[in-house]
Amino acid sequence: MSNAPHTGGCLCGAVRFEAIAPLRAFIACHCGQCRRQSGHFTAMTSVPLDRFTLTLQDGLGWYRASEAAERGFCRQCGSSLFWKPRDEARISIAGGAFDGPTGARVAKHIFCADKGDYYEIEAGVEQIAQW
Repeated sequence: MSNAPHTGGCLCGAVRFEAIAPLRAFIACHCGQCRRQSGHFTAMTSVPLDRFTLTLQDGLGWYRASEAAERGFCRQCGSSLFWKPRDEARISIAGGAFDGPTGARVAKHIFCADKGDYYEIEAGVEQIAQW
């Protein structure tokens, strides 16, 4: 991804954001929570909160998924958008929520031991059983 601002949002447009690069490489998470929330594994990047702005949050909802993190989603269309650790000043953003091409690739897969039995993980990318 370039160092320019990256924009994105949910399917219906009720949540919009801007993230200032550089963004962390994408990590694909295969844990049960990510699979249940998204319907498959989730690929997310991350940015410090001081480089992230919600430009429209009319539909934004948060679900406290665990003691460690909250998950952001659109209450109107159901789009899975964010994962925010409670004790860190950063936010993870779903790759599919970005507008236009990102030029990014998945750098690693995590929680591979929890992956669904209906798919295989691509070869040639680092795989970590747990995180």
